[in-house]
Amino acid sequence: MSTAVNPWLALPDGRPSASLTRQLRAAHERLVTSCGLPADSVVRSVVRDSWRRSLGSGVDPDGQAPPVELLDDDLLAYRAAHPLAPVMPVIRRLLVEDAEADQMIVAVTDAGGRMLWVEGDHRLRSMAAGMNFVEGARWAEEVAGTNAPGTALAVDHAVQIYGSEHYRRPVQPWSCSAAPVHDPFTGTLLGAIDVTGGDHVASPHVLTLVRATVAAVESELRWLHREQAQRAAGRRPAPPVPRPAPLLEVLGRERGRLRRPGGTLELSLRHSELLLLLAEAAVAGEGRSATQLAAECHPGEAAAVTIRAELSRLRRLLGPDLVGSRPYRLRGRIETDLDQVRRLLARGAVGSALERYPGAVLPGSLAPGVMAARERVTALLRQAVLRSRRPELLLRYAQLPEARDDAAVWQACVEWLPAGSPRRTAAAAHLLRLRRTSRPR
Repeated sequence: MSTAVNPWLALPDGRPSASLTRQLRAAHERLVTSCGLPADSVVRSVVRDSWRRSLGSGVDPDGQAPPVELLDDDLLAYRAAHPLAPVMPVIRRLLVEDAEADQMIVAVTDAGGRMLWVEGDHRLRSMAAGMNFVEGARWAEEVAGTNAPGTALAVDHAVQIYGSEHYRRPVQPWSCSAAPVHDPFTGTLLGAIDVTGGDHVASPHVLTLVRATVAAVESELRWLHREQAQRAAGRRPAPPVPRPAPLLEVLGRERGRLRRPGGTLELSLRHSELLLLLAEAAVAGEGRSATQLAAECHPGEAAAVTIRAELSRLRRLLGPDLVGSRPYRLRGRIETDLDQVRRLLARGAVGSALERYPGAVLPGSLAPGVMAARERVTALLRQAVLRSRRPELLLRYAQLPEARDDAAVWQACVEWLPAGSPRRTAAAAHLLRLRRTSRPR
């Protein structure tokens, strides 16, 4: 295999070959049958890494099509409020108007990989509907395997996927080119723009076209924001855009991580606990005394002076402009991934909440306040998933450490999955093992 100048290109010379297809399929077969990939494999590193992520996520290479998560009025309302809705005329003008003649489908996703708009060649769209490449379907890499929009979102980079580079075999007759779209002010990932079709879609000029469209879209978003700001200010110059709030990540992590515009900070466990407890208090508009924090931090009795010392170190680390005292409180807003999940659950967006929930809150912490927050969100998520009665959500939830020994969850898997499904058989076997090990000896 020749060395590509640009590793994100599927076909640097623009020409597919039967030999490459055969080699890719052989490599794919080796991977999914647990034989691994040889060091001299023809598979590009970006595709090899994506295949391994897909395998690790439990994506079945021959399984069911990706789930459709948004339908009818829910889909219309969601995409009407999406930040990319105002720039759809730009995407249509640059890509969709010629899609019929170029035999292409143009898709626009949200940051979670849901297809919000799928337009272009009518015949191809009808064919693609057979694999649920439709509006409302979720093509994130962890559920749909390697595909251009899902992988572009996963690695936050423009990428092409040629034919047999797709992880799921039903998608291998197609090729696609996609690039992520970001908010031009905050850098927030908004979604992806994808072009799907035959082998010609994997040629370099198509990826160039997609990237140019993304640049035009981000430029249009910048202009629309300034126009709205000037209109709101009575034509005065737009005020500076506020910096995004720091994000405290505590889900599925042994220690917290604070993401700030200036960089990322890994926290000690004690500082993770204290900052989370202050963020939880701030949600209710409250602060905490040293005595209250001592009770929430230590399972037994603890001197408030110890907590004051830790908070002093935390304030030196983060700055007094972020953590105040008398009482201890947050001076500025801190977003937490825990609160993001709770808000999604409150809106009924169970699938999105599950996406943003990699695991329990600081699972190694024994701090009573942290354990209480952990138990509350775990119970909320479990209840929402069970009430959703959606097998694809339940199966994803069942893979979390907290659900692996939850007999009620696996019983629901058995009840909701169709008869004859291999996943139902596997769920039934797991449930039987759980029941056997829970019997008194």
